[in-house]
Formats: sequence, C-alpha cells, structure tokens
Amino acid sequence: MQVPAPFTYERATSVEHAIELLGQLGPEARVVAGGHSLIPMMKLRLARPDALVDINALGAELGQIRVDGTDLVIGALTRHADLLGSAVAGEHFPIFHDAERVIADPVVRNFGTVGGSLCQADPAEDLSAVFSAVDAVAVVRGPGGVRQVPVRALHVGPYETVLAPDELMLELRVRIRPGGGSAYEKVERRVGDYAVAAGGAALWLDGDTVSGAGIGLTAVGAAHFAAPEAEAALVGQPATEESFRAAGRIAAENCDPIADQRGPVDYKRHLAAELTTRALRRAAARARGQEA
Repeated sequence: MQVPAPFTYERATSVEHAIELLGQLGPEARVVAGGHSLIPMMKLRLARPDALVDINALGAELGQIRVDGTDLVIGALTRHADLLGSAVAGEHFPIFHDAERVIADPVVRNFGTVGGSLCQADPAEDLSAVFSAVDAVAVVRGPGGVRQVPVRALHVGPYETVLAPDELMLELRVRIRPGGGSAYEKVERRVGDYAVAAGGAALWLDGDTVSGAGIGLTAVGAAHFAAPEAEAALVGQPATEESFRAAGRIAAENCDPIADQRGPVDYKRHLAAELTTRALRRAAARARGQEA
C-alpha cells in the first residue's frame, strides 16, 4: 500500500500568499500544482515534504500564454494541454507543440504544469530540453523580490534547481527572433513514456547560413539539458545535412548517458546524434517555410 508520510496542507490565494506560506512552513515545504511527479514520489516515500502549498488557485496570475514585446511569455502554471493548444506558442516555436504531443497522456497533460515539469528537474523530462533549446529565461520571485534565471542555469543536478525553498517560478520568457524554426524528436518505449532519448533544436537562418542555434537533449546526461559545443560548431555554417550530422556527432560525444532499463550507453549516444540531426533538419525546414 502506497501512503505518503504525514504533511501539512495549505492553499495559496495569491503569489504573495504562496511565498509567505513557503517562508512560514520552512525549507521542507513544497509547491504542488499538477502533482503528477511529486505525489507518486510521496506515495513511495521517495519525497517526504513536511508541507504542501497548493497554488492551483493562481491560474489567473500564472497560467497565461502571451506575447510581451519581443518575448513569448508562458506562465509557470500553464497546463500542458493549454501549451499544446496555444496558437501563439505554436506560431513562434512549434517545438512546444512537438514536445507536448509526446508528453504522457491526456490526463496528465490536462492537469500537469509547465513550471512543475521544470522545477521537478527530472533528468528524463521533456520540457527542460525544449526550454534549453530555445534559451528561455525563468522569472522567479521570493521574499527578496524578482530575479531572472536562464533555464540553462536552473538545474544543478537530478531533482535539484537553484530556486530557494521560499521562491516561486512565475513564468518562462523566450525571445522571438525572425528567421527561426524549431522541432523536437523523441524515442520512447511506449506512447507517453519517459524518453529513452530526445532532442530539440531551434535554428535561425540568414539565407542558407546558420546565424543562431540552440540544441536541447534529455535522458542522455547532457549538462543543463544542452549541447553548447554542437551549437557553436553550427553557427556560421551552411544549413545542410552534412552540418546537421556533424552537430549530432558532437552532441553525442559531449553527453554522458548511463545504461539502464531503457538501453545501453552506446545506443543512447546513437540516439542523441540521430535525434539532434532530425530535429535540426525539421527546424531548418520550418525556418524556410517548407514545413508547418
């Protein structure tokens, strides 16, 4: 029988109230929104928080998707299904729709949240790689005020982030730039499973030359879910199959997968290279207007 350890439950009525509660309840308090990762861990007693602060009432503050100047803004309490259904997110970054289609199942997507996925910091989580590929910035608030954290600096290890115990993620911001395309590719054992490996790419073209590139990887031990060496090798190069395959090889060489029930190391490295290449190929096609 799976039963969580005893905990205190509080329901926040505003962002300020949530931060106040986190400060009052101490460092072993946790925020809960969708709960699809945290609650199963609590049932197995892999996580034993002293208290939960429920932020589901904060959708009006934290659940919006909008364009603000040159940024696409995605609220931390945005449900996966809402991001999948967002025309504005898909218009500027189709990688979000690619990823959301292969995250879990409709039940999870209807209630799980974007911010919860990133803050859970699961090494095989899809959206961490996606937001790394598009070089997003997380806006975080605590008792000391608001600060911005690049997503590539958000995760410090498995299930660990740089957020203080009394800080709350408010939103993710992604700069909108012309001439771009993005895509996400995933291999899973069965529909809705965590990735065996997955790769995302954001690409900007100047004519047929790569002027900017972002690559995100998950489930293959890539530091901060990113492949900066492969990105650097792409910039200034022609947007060709040869360039994409070279970047895939570099991405695979610089990740650090582990053997587990989902596959051996060599297989995961092969997937890192192949999925990076596929994502770059589709991102380039979208940048050229050749694929929706």
